[in-house]
Amino acid sequence: MAATSATEQFREARDFLLRHRTDYEAAYAGFRWPRPERFNWALDWFDAIAQGNDRPALHIVEEDGTGTVVTFAAMAERSSRTANWLRGHGVAPGDRVLVMLGNQAELWETALAAMKLRAVVIPATPLLGPADLRDRVERGGVRHVIARTEDTPKFTDVPGDYTRVAVGPPAEGWVPYSEAAAAPAAFAPDGPTDPDDPLMLYFTSGTTARPKLVEHTHVSYPVGHLATMYWTGLRPGDVHLNISSPGWAKHAWSNLFAPWNAEATVFLHNYSRFDAERLLGEMERAGVTTFCAPPTVWRMLIQADLTRLATPPREALAAGEPLNPEVIEQVRRAWGVTIRDGFGQTETAVQVANTPGQRLKTGSMGRPSPGYTVTLLDPVTGEPGADEGEIALDLADRPVGLMAGYRGDPERTAEAMGGGTTAPVTSGPATPTGT
Repeated sequence: MAATSATEQFREARDFLLRHRTDYEAAYAGFRWPRPERFNWALDWFDAIAQGNDRPALHIVEEDGTGTVVTFAAMAERSSRTANWLRGHGVAPGDRVLVMLGNQAELWETALAAMKLRAVVIPATPLLGPADLRDRVERGGVRHVIARTEDTPKFTDVPGDYTRVAVGPPAEGWVPYSEAAAAPAAFAPDGPTDPDDPLMLYFTSGTTARPKLVEHTHVSYPVGHLATMYWTGLRPGDVHLNISSPGWAKHAWSNLFAPWNAEATVFLHNYSRFDAERLLGEMERAGVTTFCAPPTVWRMLIQADLTRLATPPREALAAGEPLNPEVIEQVRRAWGVTIRDGFGQTETAVQVANTPGQRLKTGSMGRPSPGYTVTLLDPVTGEPGADEGEIALDLADRPVGLMAGYRGDPERTAEAMGGGTTAPVTSGPATPTGT
């Protein structure tokens, strides 16, 4: 698809962050969110950068050593075929599509196809059981399900009038996804995409109550993750490895939007049991330049010989919880790279982070991301501007990378948005220079 004015607005904002990749002060002072009147990330950005682009967009290595490489051009075409095929099976704008796939090419094809159709994706981890799936199908208003063949039995007792698509060997009562490859390669949208159109519905973990439905739009995650791209330090041509599971927000952050915003390759290694030595070998072979992992993985990695990596990643990142200084120091000694933290939520992109070139303070999660105005709420009065307190987003200039709200729950949305002035995002002591 040819570049549009929305493409150029997005590119201008993206390129500004790339130019100031290691100059936080300039990036924070000068960055402005692109706010196009119409925007569909799959059509206006991905298809535009994919034209004639034979660089790898996706590289997956399986446990047995086999691999899959899909170029940008091929991914654009495959997602268009999938979109045409899904449209033929009744997927329409606004329809909710529950996607329960692993790290496989069909996951990315489906995500882009749904965007092109203006359908709403409900990501689901393959670890979910029938009870959780019933809740998602019912409260999510699911009209279509795309799942691995081995997971189709989980839906046997999940009621609902929804299309069933199986990825893998044939499954009785399910339409085979493999038919999508024969659909036409040229895709024409059936209308413009409004930036506020819903794009994704995430069910939060629900540890203390029923999961909330976090709604993101066609700009809040795709455009919002320009901030995530900036945090990771991604550049065009990079090979990015992020260890997280499909179905969770961090997977979309760092295995879809941030790397492809930067025109980088998404690299993944599938395994049934984590093997640090094997992972390091695959990183070396793939030429991984940027690497993000949760603290649990970092703690296992340092048990291996990190020095076996002849070309360590240029950027090393962690998210989820603070890393202890011993782990950070071991990685620094072996690779000459300092692991940088970032903080965000399912409801947002990266809000606060240690960005490339920034002087790091031990124990600090960093400074506000470009595009975010962060304030501290007094723990007693709740007033903004405190020297120490609860982190909140100033909504006077609402960041693009903030959810639309909790779907079907206006009271909790209003509570989260702090009456439209500030949005509290986490509790615990914080200071203007770090936490």
